[in-house]
Amino acid sequence: LGISSSRAPLQFAVMTTPGTVSAAWMSLTSLETEGWGEVIGCINPQSWAAMGIGLSIGLSVVGAAWGILLTGASLVGASVKAPRIRSKNLISIIFCEAVAIYGVIMSIILINKYSSGGDKSVIECDAITTEMYFAGYGIFWAGVTVGLSNLFCGVCVGITGSGCALAHAQQESMFVKMLIVEIFGSALGLFGVIVGIIMSTDTAFP
Repeated sequence: LGISSSRAPLQFAVMTTPGTVSAAWMSLTSLETEGWGEVIGCINPQSWAAMGIGLSIGLSVVGAAWGILLTGASLVGASVKAPRIRSKNLISIIFCEAVAIYGVIMSIILINKYSSGGDKSVIECDAITTEMYFAGYGIFWAGVTVGLSNLFCGVCVGITGSGCALAHAQQESMFVKMLIVEIFGSALGLFGVIVGIIMSTDTAFP
């Protein structure tokens, strides 16, 4: 593909079949003056919505897995010397798993808005309406908000759960006190879900 750099209509040569080259002309768009904003703005808003839904559940699962990794390693190691801590500290694993459930719930809410309408055959930038932009970006950022909040929530619960297992192995009375810290840490993911629901309230595709 050979392209000539000129301010006039852009000329390029395309090899259609082996050994055959045909010339074509392409008019310059506003990409030269508006930059990458033109490229991003012409992406179908439903693609943004799909990425937001994927990030919502994907980052939430990563956060849950990370938290279980941190908590589980400490729990298994500490239970070798103090087997009594095994049953009580399983609640830390449950808190970490709840982070993934938050992402699943939010993804179900967002996918209903994603499939509520919209023209899936839109390929022209001029055919994208303001309502579609609002819905696409709203669902995308709602998914990112929920995904990141659950990611950090899972790490938070995992670290506090690890400390809870180690503290409980040393002293029995420390379990309830550390459990309160875990509950407050787990609430952070729920806050993210609430904010995501508020952000996506009026984001259904027209």
